[in-house]
Amino acid sequence: MATQPPAPWYRHRWPWILMAGPAIVVVAGIGTAVLAVETDDPVVADDYYTQGLGINRQLAREQHARDLAVGATLQFNEDGTAVRASIRTSGPMPAALRLSLLPLARTAEKQEITLAPLAPGVFEGPMKRPQAGNWDVELEDGAATWHLEGAWRTGSPRVALGPNG
Repeated sequence: MATQPPAPWYRHRWPWILMAGPAIVVVAGIGTAVLAVETDDPVVADDYYTQGLGINRQLAREQHARDLAVGATLQFNEDGTAVRASIRTSGPMPAALRLSLLPLARTAEKQEITLAPLAPGVFEGPMKRPQAGNWDVELEDGAATWHLEGAWRTGSPRVALGPNG
């Protein structure tokens, strides 16, 4: 009886199955390394220290608004071309207000609106008709000593900001 010599290792399936796992990991690691080297990391800012100082200043302005018990109600007209702010404060009434509308969707543009006084505690200004969606609202006095934030959804005529909003 003649016996055949055993087949070489590469003719069996188990060595290939056992090598497939480490080979996939090596290919995935190389792909991850290439992706990490070739793409930007927008989370890390070059001026992170300056941005941190800016955040601290903004927190101080928000605390100052709480100390002065500043509250505001924003009223948007029906066609979205004007906004009126009514504010209450225990401090001095500002000469003007600065309103920022920041879109949550990247397809819309940020709006910076200067609100002029109409009567004591009432300010008004023109604006561009905003895209439908959700917006962050930031209101501050003209001298940037206090700061209020809130959220607004187009279609809603009012936004209350601060504790007395």
